[in-house]
Amino acid sequence: MSTKKLVVLGGGPGGYAAAFLAADKGMDVTLIDAGKKPGGVCLHRGCIPSKALLHIAHLINETKEAKAWGVDFGDPKIDLDAVRNWKDQVIDKMATGLVQLCKQRNVEFVSGKGMFKDSQTIEVDGKSFSFDHCVLATGSRPIQPFQNNSHLIDSTDALDLESIPEKLLIVGGGYIGLEMGSVYATLGSQVTIVEMMDGLLTGVDRDLVRPLQHRIKNQFKAILLNTRVTEIKQAESKTHVTLENESGTEKKVFNRVLVSVGRAPNTDGLGLENTKVKLNEKGFVIADSQQKTDDSQISAIGDVIGGAMLAHKAAHEAKVAVEVIDGESSDFNNRIIPAVVFTDPEIAWAGLTETEALAQGRKVSIAKFPWGASGRAQTLGRGEGMTKLIIDPESEKIVGVGLTGAGAGELIAEGVLAIETGTKAKDLALSIHAHPTLSETLMEAADVFYGTATHIHKRKRN
Repeated sequence: MSTKKLVVLGGGPGGYAAAFLAADKGMDVTLIDAGKKPGGVCLHRGCIPSKALLHIAHLINETKEAKAWGVDFGDPKIDLDAVRNWKDQVIDKMATGLVQLCKQRNVEFVSGKGMFKDSQTIEVDGKSFSFDHCVLATGSRPIQPFQNNSHLIDSTDALDLESIPEKLLIVGGGYIGLEMGSVYATLGSQVTIVEMMDGLLTGVDRDLVRPLQHRIKNQFKAILLNTRVTEIKQAESKTHVTLENESGTEKKVFNRVLVSVGRAPNTDGLGLENTKVKLNEKGFVIADSQQKTDDSQISAIGDVIGGAMLAHKAAHEAKVAVEVIDGESSDFNNRIIPAVVFTDPEIAWAGLTETEALAQGRKVSIAKFPWGASGRAQTLGRGEGMTKLIIDPESEKIVGVGLTGAGAGELIAEGVLAIETGTKAKDLALSIHAHPTLSETLMEAADVFYGTATHIHKRKRN
């Protein structure tokens, strides 16, 4: 068992995963976080509260759709205080669970702002903590490119759910903007999305985004693509926004503006100048595939090093970092990282996308199974989905998986496993899936590749 003294700076999913694994390996662990309890942005101001609110939005939408199925629940009555309290209870329950896990593992949790005094010492509120090694996991924060005013909010503010604005502008058509837009539109706001690119969710395959865009165009007031916000001014109780696109400029008035145009690393004010840790031109910590920085005593994981800003990526980088500190041979190279957009319908993908394959000039075969042919999707009233496999035509290995539809985030795990283990499309086609389930669309997509799908007709491959 190790006797190393480890300090983890940052208590999010990456930080507490590192702390817990290190403690399990016998290290003396101190976990430092600015919050009162562990969990970081993901638990307190991100993943968990947003999914709680998205679940409520999905439930409200389902009750409306149920009229077509012969069940009328009437108009929902929304108690905003009760919704907020339920969300907060979910957060508190999970955070309290993390506190208990710290105690069970003898991890010392310290609440406060940590700052490096040198490469082996961190100070919190005047108290020094020395270490043999440190895992830096301080995460990221929303970017705010506009001058602050009381009507500008970020994702953290939006999750507080203080009120439901009559007219809400969301700047940025990424997953945060779309998720929060879905929540507020369902709760009664007239939502307008502004995106400077020519499509929502830039980088995601267009055929996966299309069903979502088709659905939300009926829920949102407007989706404005190829459009920039050039000016935001507050006048009394309203926010005046100037929009610019190829047609010229236009002024619109909103009650609130949610800015979701990206996130910046939390590297300021950490005292990193007192260490050998180096930052790139965007302020992210430079770390290698073993999570090592330029300072031999400090590793870094999660949002603070850039890349995909996802909790599950940070958690697995934490495992790599701790294993390397413990003397094991481990690295994060070639890990398959799934991504999920928890809108309605959900979008999920892993491995190589068709967009990336085209950009790389790589030859791939695409096999799609439309959920219109899925019995389970039809019984849910959600036949707009699709399952997509990206297959290497020579080896017939699955190199990418994409899904759009209800529960896509749960289904992507099978795709990750298939890519990670080098599964061939034939293996997936021969794996019996229960009927009727949404998961069998993965099997049927593999059947499409061979031209043997039962529920759609497609000519067999040569």
